[in-house]
Amino acid sequence: MSRSARADEGMWPFNMIPKDRIQKEHNVALTDAWLDRVRLSTVHFGAGGSASFVSKTGLVLTNHHVGSDCIGKLGRSGKDYLATGYLAGKDGPEAKCPDVELNVLLSIEDVTEKVRAARTPDMSDASANAAMKGAMTQLEKACADKAGSRCDVVTLYAGGKYDLYTYKKYTDVRLVFAPEQSIAFFGGDADNFTYPRYDLDMAIFRVYENGQAIQPKDYLSWNSAGAKDGDTVFVSGYPGATGRLLTMAQLATLRDVVYPYYLAQSKAERDGLRAFGKQNQESAREIKSSFFSLENGLKATTGFYLGLKDPVLMKKKTDDEAQLRQAIEADPKLKQSYGTVFDDISAIAKKQTELYKRNAVLEGSTRSHLLTIARHLVRLPTELEATNEKRLREYNDSSLESLKFRIFSAAAIYGEVEVVFVRSWLERALRDLGAADPGVRALLGGRTPERAARETVAGSKLFDVNFRRKLFEGGKQAIDESTDPAIVFMRTIDPEARAIRKRYEDEVEAPSRKAGERIAQALFAVRGTNLAPDATSTLRLSVGTVKGYTERGKVIPWSTNFAGLYAHATGTPPLQLAERWTLAKNALDASVPFNFVSTADTIGGNSGSPVLNGAGEIVGLNFDSNLSRLPNRFVYGETTQRAVHVHTAGIVEALKKVYGADALVQELTAH
Repeated sequence: MSRSARADEGMWPFNMIPKDRIQKEHNVALTDAWLDRVRLSTVHFGAGGSASFVSKTGLVLTNHHVGSDCIGKLGRSGKDYLATGYLAGKDGPEAKCPDVELNVLLSIEDVTEKVRAARTPDMSDASANAAMKGAMTQLEKACADKAGSRCDVVTLYAGGKYDLYTYKKYTDVRLVFAPEQSIAFFGGDADNFTYPRYDLDMAIFRVYENGQAIQPKDYLSWNSAGAKDGDTVFVSGYPGATGRLLTMAQLATLRDVVYPYYLAQSKAERDGLRAFGKQNQESAREIKSSFFSLENGLKATTGFYLGLKDPVLMKKKTDDEAQLRQAIEADPKLKQSYGTVFDDISAIAKKQTELYKRNAVLEGSTRSHLLTIARHLVRLPTELEATNEKRLREYNDSSLESLKFRIFSAAAIYGEVEVVFVRSWLERALRDLGAADPGVRALLGGRTPERAARETVAGSKLFDVNFRRKLFEGGKQAIDESTDPAIVFMRTIDPEARAIRKRYEDEVEAPSRKAGERIAQALFAVRGTNLAPDATSTLRLSVGTVKGYTERGKVIPWSTNFAGLYAHATGTPPLQLAERWTLAKNALDASVPFNFVSTADTIGGNSGSPVLNGAGEIVGLNFDSNLSRLPNRFVYGETTQRAVHVHTAGIVEALKKVYGADALVQELTAH
């Protein structure tokens, strides 16, 4: 739960911006025109990052680590652009990413009553949940048919509100510039989620349509002076997920079940990749993007987990929930409507714990590209035979083209990386379901997970995108008759996977939707509606102040500079600078701000978000937070908690004096 907003707390949907509060507290008047321009300039980049249009010629700015999947996939044997960097014109043409999709939010429509109208009083929770999801699919379909765009119904307040988001989609995204990963992620995992920082975590792409670079009407003007100490700044982006409105029972499930499971699995996968990556230079290149993603996720999730184990933090949550419960108990009408909701959620949490591992193994996501593609190919024929509203949500008409775009990507898939992920999945299945489980027996066939993984990867033809297309075009008969081992794997477990998914949706998701709606209504009744919903990977705006902090008696300044970068460098990885940075040392202005911090409310998914001043100009690029910020996922604070950004002055200084990218700077700064 969360009490009414404090200070700069809140990742606000663009139709809920607290303009009066911002003007009162920050003396910045946000107009509808300002909000529209920022909304239309902000981009959802790929599966989980943010970005923004920063020129009238279609340039898009994001983090290097957000764009690293594309940067890595553009490489090949002997060409590691993550290691060397890339500048179009010097290193090759503007290179097309094989499977990056960008989305820009065009409009928001409240469809709460339309979604709720699908349920009737006599329905069970499971039936009501299915009916409401069917209504969401119908709304998305009608919207997509009308607008010719992607449309998503977004659930807010865990079911308290539903909005229909219409997007403009782009799929021709080309790399223009990326620095070396050694400077983008300077300091490596040891410095990750810390501050002071010295990272040029940025990359620039260009968007094309019909073979031509687009000329967006809305883009962010570049402010080369950048942010200053004490400035009000705004962060516009797609934060992934917060849990500030979760109950103590739900937080306990995360602490005791979900996070320990994720951490154990991710560590096993990371260790497997690390062992393979040590073999040679090519193996190191092949694991680079996946290894970074795993390490980043591990450190972030460890921060969330430790936050939930922090007695001081949890006392705030416990006291906050107790106050809400007391307010409900004290009002007869509220007690009649919401008096049992916390007990109901506790019962749901117990059911979630019971079903979690089986659902995670059989139906949960896997990092194996082969198995992910195989699952979709196995399910698509059956799902496409069903009416749109009866399909699993990921196969509805509004999502289908994006799904096919990923399945039929020509990006390279690396065999030994796949072995690590398939073996890890099989070990998890063996551990959690047991050797006697029929599905496990069918998958292993008497083999060890290592042998089964190697034989599956070696025997699969799904590496070939043309083979995938032919299999898909052959329909259900081709899938049923396929002997491809990856297809056989996912076909074998599909009945059980669908069964556990159905149980999870009926026994956890459905009652959670109903309880979430009741919690939201209770919150609104007790504390009013000026409360930001939890983040949901949808567009949000946060406000904050550029300022340093004091930690353990030490004053931490608001910004770092290039002098600090060279002082921090040791010459040994991960604190080793690329040769071009060593050669450029005397040319750089050592006093130019490089990284800086603010109190803006951010979370994972905000990586790549533009940092704006009151005029809506870009003054920085969000890329991280410090360690004390991580528990902000559950309880907001701003004493030592900070978002970490790259300064626009530092970006320009590096582009000009390290990379000789004067033409790119001119394009960025031309208004």
